[in-house]
Amino acid sequence: MKYEDYVDLSYKPKKSDLICHFYLDVRGRERIEKAAGAVAAESSIGTWTEIATVKRYVLKNAAKVFSIESVGKLRRKANIKIAYPIELFEPGNMPNILSSIAGNVFGMKEVLNLRLNDIIFPEKIVKSFPGPLFGLNGVRKVIGVYDRPLLGTIVKPKLGLNTKDHAKVAYEAWIGGCDIVKDDENLSSQSFNKFEKRLKETLKMKKKAEKETGEKKVYMINVTAETKEMLRRAKLVAESRNEYLMVDVITAGWGALHTLRNENKNLKLVMHAHRAGHAAIDKSPVHGISMKVLARIVRLLGCDQLHIGTAVGKMFETKEEVLANREALLCDFYGMKKVMPVSSGGLHPGMVPALWKIFGKDVVIQMGGGIHGHPKGTRKGAIAARQAIEAAVKGISLRKYAETRPELKEAIKQWGVVVRV
Repeated sequence: MKYEDYVDLSYKPKKSDLICHFYLDVRGRERIEKAAGAVAAESSIGTWTEIATVKRYVLKNAAKVFSIESVGKLRRKANIKIAYPIELFEPGNMPNILSSIAGNVFGMKEVLNLRLNDIIFPEKIVKSFPGPLFGLNGVRKVIGVYDRPLLGTIVKPKLGLNTKDHAKVAYEAWIGGCDIVKDDENLSSQSFNKFEKRLKETLKMKKKAEKETGEKKVYMINVTAETKEMLRRAKLVAESRNEYLMVDVITAGWGALHTLRNENKNLKLVMHAHRAGHAAIDKSPVHGISMKVLARIVRLLGCDQLHIGTAVGKMFETKEEVLANREALLCDFYGMKKVMPVSSGGLHPGMVPALWKIFGKDVVIQMGGGIHGHPKGTRKGAIAARQAIEAAVKGISLRKYAETRPELKEAIKQWGVVVRV
């Protein structure tokens, strides 16, 4: 089969097909049909030339380009859709699936740019993955908060604090009103803050904060490491009677994440997914893999929470992109549990009205510098952030609510208010 033979615009996808939506930008004078066929061929059964080893029965597993919609007038760019027979994939094997549909195709000479914008997984593939153990509703049950966004922070500075100071920062945030405190993505078990000692000291402060506030508090400790070491750390977290772990899903790898989720059947920890490294994959609008696709994968592999952008903070995504990411976590997915969206990156209390408009109540709002950078310190910063959430839920403007709340007033003076998105 030649590359063009993989294009069949009359094909009607089967329910069992895995369907990929790509943006394709062809190189030089390549025809769009040939380049689209090349993507389908190289991600299924084909190669660059005719080969004698193809048996007739192999041909039924060829991927098919069934839609080409030109972008612009020159027919150099297009949105294409490719259907893949389910037989091409090993159930429950995400590295296998992505090695096919998101592997060598990005480096082919016919392709100038290629972006995997979405994947429609068939039910049989979805059911072969574990999905979240807790999901959005389970997270709510663990924390015991149902009527508002959850408030979180990240210990700052992200690196350098010793164990006792790390735990003290966490305590101040919890006392001020944070539900959640988490490690930053690059804190693991460095010499100045060893994992085991940090777990012990921070949980001690967590219990103290719970006793003093009467509220459930959460600590998300980062277990990311070589896979066996990651599993060992996760086991330590469970043995310490903590409820949460955090994992850097992209840098850890999809196979390692799946292994962690399988182990979590017994550990029963809420899995918080940090997306460190995602922008190397999804930032370009014309090449790579969209965050929406990554969100679908994280949901399949069993995380209960995932960072998806802010639209108002320091991250690059637009409101439309963030909403698409959110939809991937909350949409019906053959009965699979929903994932709690997490908004994090350059946030402060003055952004809560905008975040409320985007997410509603089902979100973890995480502020790092927006809490620890408060003029009166971490505790006051957490109080201000909690007050901002209270105002949003009650439908009261931040400036009005701040008239009798000095902590929020100071935060607004420091960073202002963002209402529009």
